[in-house]
Amino acid sequence: MGSSKYHQLADVLLHIEATMRQQSLWSKQQPEPWRLESIQPFCVDTLSFQQWLQFIFLVKMREIIETGQQLPSCCDIAPMALESFKQLEQQTDGIVHLLIECDQIIAS
Repeated sequence: MGSSKYHQLADVLLHIEATMRQQSLWSKQQPEPWRLESIQPFCVDTLSFQQWLQFIFLVKMREIIETGQQLPSCCDIAPMALESFKQLEQQTDGIVHLLIECDQIIAS
């Protein structure tokens, strides 16, 4: 696995964070620790999708990149984002597009 894949992914992760901040989807407050320990996919029982992105996904992906661990074989987060963001009354296409890009990088 080439380091360029890690660099591409790191760039997309930075763009996801920046876009979430611009769209006021970035939380300044860390959820209670027990909320992060859910065993449900995307922590659907304890976190909103944007909280999961911020406090689980981005943290874990950065850790993988920084330590050189193997990336997952697939990701497929974009469909969940589309479903989760339906309830929001704001434009989230930018984040969804970045998550599609993230899914594609990981799958390549």
